[in-house]
Amino acid sequence: MKHSIAVSAIIAASALAAAAPAFSADASKPLVGIAKIVSHPALDAVEKGIMEEVSKVFPGARFDQQNANGEPSTASQIAQKFKVEKADVAVGIATPTAQALAAAIKDIPVVYAAVTDPVAAGLVASFDKGGANVTGTSDLPPLEGQLDTLIELTGAKRIGHVYNAGEANSVRTAKEAEAYCKKKGIRFITAVVSNSAEVSQAVASLAGRVDGLYLSTDNTVFSAISSVADVCLKKKIPLVSSDPSSAEKVPVLAAVGFDYYKMGKATGRMVVEILKGKKTADIPTWFAKDPSEHALVLNLDVAKTLGITIPAELLSRASLVLGSR
Repeated sequence: MKHSIAVSAIIAASALAAAAPAFSADASKPLVGIAKIVSHPALDAVEKGIMEEVSKVFPGARFDQQNANGEPSTASQIAQKFKVEKADVAVGIATPTAQALAAAIKDIPVVYAAVTDPVAAGLVASFDKGGANVTGTSDLPPLEGQLDTLIELTGAKRIGHVYNAGEANSVRTAKEAEAYCKKKGIRFITAVVSNSAEVSQAVASLAGRVDGLYLSTDNTVFSAISSVADVCLKKKIPLVSSDPSSAEKVPVLAAVGFDYYKMGKATGRMVVEILKGKKTADIPTWFAKDPSEHALVLNLDVAKTLGITIPAELLSRASLVLGSR
């Protein structure tokens, strides 16, 4: 059952649940709490994959789906809600929600999904094993391939990047992208935002200063991806994103990254293992290492608008080509 988020409603629900008897789950109908930091195509695809995998094994499974709408304080409220209602497993999609769950919940399994660096985020001590009640999946990006695609398409000598410095995964990606660009003699020019309302202006501020824009898996920025694409088209900024799932709906030049639906299914299989009794400490962080779990999307119409000719070799490697040839 899907619930809408209102802080007052969460508090009220928590108070009622606290007064009620402890939840006793039917093993065939487990309760899985799923919290995501915002709604956007990549995170929605993760959520869908999780629910499908769990439902295949536990057809009666119940899901408490929650959206923090970009607010860390709301993510903390959701964590308390899952704790009080005694969910069998609590899933946090993206770093801020996963951190909120892990901080609040110590007596039920917590599974993180689409967290770039769970070690830096303080979720687990090592990629090689899970924590006492925490484990999950990572979307550590194929960074070099993403930047190389932008360079191959544009010959860029100045690459722009917009990110939220409050997201641990985004900070790590920005540092690694800057280091990679420096090795290749390319300037890396950043604009930092703190919320989605600032994203469009940040992108516009890079116009004339960059030869292309690279977007990592920053949740704040991707919650405004349509606005980013619109600004890039108006300002003639080639845009390469790390989310192929949104590229089918939003006009970006190219997208290189994970199939987030498949990542959700991998996370769902992990949840199933835990519901069957496997300890989180025995489950290492999952990384998408198989090339079939990566995707390249190219948009010929956007390329034409920008006056860019996409090389035939790149077209041959694409998993999806949009627009007219």
